[in-house]
Amino acid sequence: MFFSENNSRVQTLLRRHRELISYVFWGVMTTIINYAAYFLLTKGLQVYYLTSNIIAWTISVLFAYLVNKLFVFQSKGWAWRVALRELWQMVAARLFSLGLEMGILWLFVDVLYCDDAIVKLAANVVVVVVNYLLSKFIIFKKTND
Repeated sequence: MFFSENNSRVQTLLRRHRELISYVFWGVMTTIINYAAYFLLTKGLQVYYLTSNIIAWTISVLFAYLVNKLFVFQSKGWAWRVALRELWQMVAARLFSLGLEMGILWLFVDVLYCDDAIVKLAANVVVVVVNYLLSKFIIFKKTND
């Protein structure tokens, strides 16, 4: 009986927080893609770290748009108008968070001489929170479209 009650509580908790759990999972996947591209470019191909960050950002934003639309916020609107609105808002919001991340990287790497790998990790924590709030309340908000 104890296990079935616990199982029921876990299932209820998972249903109640599905969106947040899904966002964290897909956010981790997006971050892995971002990091893989970034480190492949900076460490493997010796591309300047800010250029690498922009390329990694572009790849991860396209991935994030698709998984956020399909799995996290379950936006059903595939009409041209709805998808285009979501896409441009996603790009605009992510440009804002890219600027935030770039500023953090520049300040801590170029000005304060910190290790770029550590700074990128810390900057991503800030960016993830900002991106979730923008996605939930602006980009994929529930509408009657």
